[in-house]
Amino acid sequence: MKVLYHGYDRAGKSVKGVIEGSDVREARELLRRQGIFAMKLGAAEAGGVSLDAQGPQISGKFKLAGGASKLEKVAFMMRQLSLLVHTGTTVVDALASLEKQAPQGEWRDVLKQLRAKVEEGKSLAEAMSLRPDYFDAVCRSLVAAGESGGQLHEMCDRLSKLVRQQVRIRKTVGHALIYPGLLMCVALGVTITMITFVLPRFESLFDTLGSGLPPMTAILMDISKFVRSEWYFVLGGLAAVIGGAFLYLRTMHGQRTLDLLALKTPKLGHFTRAYATARIARVLGTLLDGKVPLLEALALSRHVVRNSLYVALLARAEETVIRGEPLSAALDDPAMLPQSVIEAVRSGEKTGNLAPVLTSVAEFMDEDTEQTIKTVTGLLEPLILLFLGLVVGTMAISMMLPLFDLTAAGAGPGGGTP
Repeated sequence: MKVLYHGYDRAGKSVKGVIEGSDVREARELLRRQGIFAMKLGAAEAGGVSLDAQGPQISGKFKLAGGASKLEKVAFMMRQLSLLVHTGTTVVDALASLEKQAPQGEWRDVLKQLRAKVEEGKSLAEAMSLRPDYFDAVCRSLVAAGESGGQLHEMCDRLSKLVRQQVRIRKTVGHALIYPGLLMCVALGVTITMITFVLPRFESLFDTLGSGLPPMTAILMDISKFVRSEWYFVLGGLAAVIGGAFLYLRTMHGQRTLDLLALKTPKLGHFTRAYATARIARVLGTLLDGKVPLLEALALSRHVVRNSLYVALLARAEETVIRGEPLSAALDDPAMLPQSVIEAVRSGEKTGNLAPVLTSVAEFMDEDTEQTIKTVTGLLEPLILLFLGLVVGTMAISMMLPLFDLTAAGAGPGGGTP
């Protein structure tokens, strides 16, 4: 039979075509030998083609769900679905129950759409493929594996834990950055207020002194005059710099530069490595535990991290595994993954417990990530306060220096009252 496929080659380029095979499974294996990772397979029908989802679909920008609110909804759905299916409830009835609980809005429409498609005879994974903004390739792949193996409730439970952990890490990072963010806003507000409102009040006073200003004071007054008189140039320049930086970071070179900076910066680099390692290990362990083939699991894991350096690492790992080498050798890069993680993966391969080992590694790295967040924010707070103190202190001293000079001149020889 002729099988239509859509997938990705070893370079990550999207490819489509038709291949001969006795069935879809054989076609997938033939494509894999050619270095093509098939994401969708389907029979080529007479008079047209039908491409049914037979594997995980990968989008260019991989997201488990868009936004924290969507993540939480997906996590709740998977947890409830696992419980209901485990107690013998059909998938249609379980989705109907979730639909009744959901408030009016987009999420209820999503559940309604899923229920309608399942009632039409489609699998849950196929129904989810219609809403990739909520259900990504990892989610659909695990659900498909659960449906085919009769372990849907277990897969849903694993997905629920996976998504809830992602939500917890996001909230931890967000909460940790609130106070430093507020301090930065205060520092910026104080600086703008001093330059635009406070310094001009001293200008007329300094003019009445009739003497030259100290260099520090003169520089600050010149900056204040320029900002107040040429504010449109200042705003235009800032907008140009911000816009240029944004456009540059959208390029491949700019993204790579930012990713490399995130990996090499002290403390931030440790956080980047810990977070990326935990994300990859947890997704890869969950997929392997769900009986997803290693190459497909690596292809999916390659899209769960946004750092291009880790994407390249996983792409190289796919090629290494295709050549028959172990996963531990494929991931052996101490600059990006801790050596202890590589040794744990090597041990898991030898004992045949790779999935549990990867899950344990993810839990350990998540703890390391949370500790790093506390350390980094603990350093940021005094640094921002120090910056704020230096700015305000420098301006205050600059304003007082002319008065100190005037007092000293008045108290010096010949400076007193005759």
